[in-house]
Amino acid sequence: MRKIDNKAWFAMENASSYLPDFFLYLKVQKNSSPYTIASYRADIERFFAFAAAKLGMNEVPPTAVTPILIRAYLAALKDEGYARRTIARKMAALRSFFRHLCREAVVADNPFVAVRTPKLEKRLPVFLDPGEIDAILDLPDRSNLGRRDAAALELLYATGMRVGELAGLDVGDVDLTEGYALVYGKGSKERVVPVGRKAIAALKLYLDLARPRLTATAERHERLFVNSRGGPLTDRSVRRIVDKYVTALAIAKKVSPHTIRHTFATHLLNNGADLRAVQELLGHVNLSTTQLYTHVTKERVKTVYAQAHPRA
Repeated sequence: MRKIDNKAWFAMENASSYLPDFFLYLKVQKNSSPYTIASYRADIERFFAFAAAKLGMNEVPPTAVTPILIRAYLAALKDEGYARRTIARKMAALRSFFRHLCREAVVADNPFVAVRTPKLEKRLPVFLDPGEIDAILDLPDRSNLGRRDAAALELLYATGMRVGELAGLDVGDVDLTEGYALVYGKGSKERVVPVGRKAIAALKLYLDLARPRLTATAERHERLFVNSRGGPLTDRSVRRIVDKYVTALAIAKKVSPHTIRHTFATHLLNNGADLRAVQELLGHVNLSTTQLYTHVTKERVKTVYAQAHPRA
């Protein structure tokens, strides 16, 4: 089967006219990041490009999308060698778009409801051992950017917040006296998360010594973390910071900022934290999402048992 051309996007007024409203919904109602919205856009446009080529139409209205067309698209993605997880992500974007069209009465039924998403294998989250996370947190130097990196890394590990939540913090969202951070999570939901003493110490050094110097010539703003020019730090920049120190340590595991979130949750549960408390700290809507970490701790217990018990 021929490769689907990502750039083969036809002018489709009937479909594309609903995209701005959908993306506004994602941004305002779902509090989705620009990265997520861009990803959704690419997945939706790619599907309608495929549909236009498949149906021989210049424009494919949403009402023309059927389960048969969707299954043909799934087959095309599979033939191209996409992983199940990637296919499931693309389908999730399209399913969300058509749910929006149903709410707006553009289509009577969501055709994606009748199509099963490929079943995913359950993957346990990767996390760092205490020694590994300590080694990362000890790496930043005492330069202005080093103090910023130290504060960001300490705060990620101390609170388990997402990258977008960290990048979206204002100076006033962190109370260093009381030791907590006000975090704006998915769906515009707020939660208050405790901040540990080491993170507080790193933040004080950053706010007192580094941030004033970094923002000295920049336009005034209230974002907590800033780049080398004094502007707000982006999600992508936070990922680059984490990559920098992981590369320096040559850790064999695939580590991302989300790995630090996994590490936060796993270490809490390994040390006796209540599952519902961890759920609240992470900002998970469903307890089932947090329960994934109990599988990690169980595997850890099994490993320790096998290594330590004489008759294991």
